[in-house]
Amino acid sequence: MACGHISMIPRACIPEQKMNMRSAHFLALVLACICLPTFGDERPHIVLVMADDHGYGDTGYTGHPFVQTPHLDAMADRGVVFNRFYASAPVCSPTRASVMTGRHPFRTNVPNHGHYMRPHETTIAEALGAAGYVTGHFGKWHIGSVQPGSPTSPGGAGFDEWLSGLNFFDNDPYLSRNGKYQQIKGSGTVISMNATIDFLTRHHSGEKPMFVVTWFPSPHDPQEELPQTTRAATLYNDQPTKKPGYFREITLLDQQIGRLQETLKGLGIRENTLFLYCSDNGGLIAESSGGRAKKGSIYEGGLRVPAILQWPAKYEACQIDTPAFSSDLYPTLVKIGHGEVENQTPLDGIDLAPLIAGEKTQRPGMGFWHGFRPGQGTWSDRIIKKLMEAQIAGEPNPHPERILKNVNEFPDLETLDSRGHAAWNAWPWKLHRVENGGKVKYELYHLINDPMEETDLSQQEPERLRKLKSELETWQQSVLRSWAGMDYQR
Repeated sequence: MACGHISMIPRACIPEQKMNMRSAHFLALVLACICLPTFGDERPHIVLVMADDHGYGDTGYTGHPFVQTPHLDAMADRGVVFNRFYASAPVCSPTRASVMTGRHPFRTNVPNHGHYMRPHETTIAEALGAAGYVTGHFGKWHIGSVQPGSPTSPGGAGFDEWLSGLNFFDNDPYLSRNGKYQQIKGSGTVISMNATIDFLTRHHSGEKPMFVVTWFPSPHDPQEELPQTTRAATLYNDQPTKKPGYFREITLLDQQIGRLQETLKGLGIRENTLFLYCSDNGGLIAESSGGRAKKGSIYEGGLRVPAILQWPAKYEACQIDTPAFSSDLYPTLVKIGHGEVENQTPLDGIDLAPLIAGEKTQRPGMGFWHGFRPGQGTWSDRIIKKLMEAQIAGEPNPHPERILKNVNEFPDLETLDSRGHAAWNAWPWKLHRVENGGKVKYELYHLINDPMEETDLSQQEPERLRKLKSELETWQQSVLRSWAGMDYQR
């Protein structure tokens, strides 16, 4: 069922240039010709909410037998449900970089968790901010610093306001509010939503539309947050699971979705707010992951996530079977927000509006790649607490190395190879390239007939294998050129 078309009213184009000088290595982004709406063309507010490790099958609307997610279920009943939505990576930081840039995370210097996204990248917050949006980030960051003045902080990435943690956090977290550190008592997920609601309440009647990114710290381990319900501490203890805390935090974040819905309704902006919920990677329970394996794998269970979009003024309830992934959010939302980026670096994502409208049912292939480099540990509370103590005492920064890390270091293209596990989703076919110890093997699956990726068809489909190998290799070489910094030399 088609959800309806996005109406694009002709706009007046106001040239504007923005030179970003945050790096000495390359010219940074140039934003020009930002198209602002003519009178009467009301752009939507945009709210992106993303969970941390919420698996595809771990909601009521996707058929989980016991987890309580009434607000997500109601959203699915009334909104656009993506039945095949993928995180761009099977772990958190890379997917977050893909949301911010529309690019595969390797291109942006984020091959695994804990790596920093280069400030050379044009972010969705910068593009929408230049197009007239007021922008806010609340919750987990994990693609850069949260120190004041850092070009890798949420502020450096284009957010006007932010309350952010370096990585996942739980109860009574240490956070950075626009570069000022503080400990806030309470549940981290609730605190993130509190900040979101405060931002929406303060800005909803202003002249600017709002762009909000809320990245929950739940249901990531250690899962000590509790939902607001009777007998919360023992909820799901009587169910057949070894991780009742995981499901408790899913119910907690669902409650925050309900609070957000009530806020949008109470402020009178629900109809013209584009609100999307998804997860940053597959879940922690393989049995309900929606495919083979779970978080950390680029088999389906590590990438497939729940995703629902609502924009009542534009879209009716429907389901989208054409695959989409997190890299698609940048081009989709920049276009909806009337932002234009001159000299756009190569994107991996596409504008989803034609798919939602039913005008297209096919899309270009989607590339995935993991295991090239290990992750880097980031202890959010521990680090921010030390920063806060030094800030209060007027002492030197105890973590100057965390302002930029290696964002101004560019690998030599000749030294990069194709190690790790890569995949090319040319729906409904999916090719895997697995390199381990210098040995390479290929696997080929038909995802409609074989959603669990159990029957390797690489020997039965030699011509298809050859074609998809060529497409994957071409894409990987493009990604490596980006990682080496060649996109910025323009």
